[in-house]
Amino acid sequence: MAIHRIDHVGIIVNDLTAVKEFFIEFGLEVLGEGEVDGKWAERIIGFTDVKATIVLLGMSDGQAKLELVKFHTDSEIESIQQSLKNHIAFAVEDIETVVVKLKKKGAEIISEIQNYNNIYKLCFVQGPEGIILELAEKMR
Repeated sequence: MAIHRIDHVGIIVNDLTAVKEFFIEFGLEVLGEGEVDGKWAERIIGFTDVKATIVLLGMSDGQAKLELVKFHTDSEIESIQQSLKNHIAFAVEDIETVVVKLKKKGAEIISEIQNYNNIYKLCFVQGPEGIILELAEKMR
């Protein structure tokens, strides 16, 4: 079990365009954009009827990334935003062992470990004071 790095910091926003433009003007670059929805998103986030737009921003050296998330689903948007707040994503090795260790320390599992397109294993956990960790293990 190992933590390799902080992969990104995720921020839930209401006005994605304004926040994206702010950080681009600040000097970050768009690394990727996309929509997240469907059963997979529901399992990983722990809510139903999830639809979100995600923008990944970073610096040219690739060292730090910022994920902006705009949820679109009216039915649970307030609950999602309150529950997930913001999060820190960690690239880890042996995600199963990490999850067990965090559970023993009192972390609440928001979603069981999910397979994302056979690229990553992902899981959200909530630690002390409501801090959300997104754990990601690159699949081989």
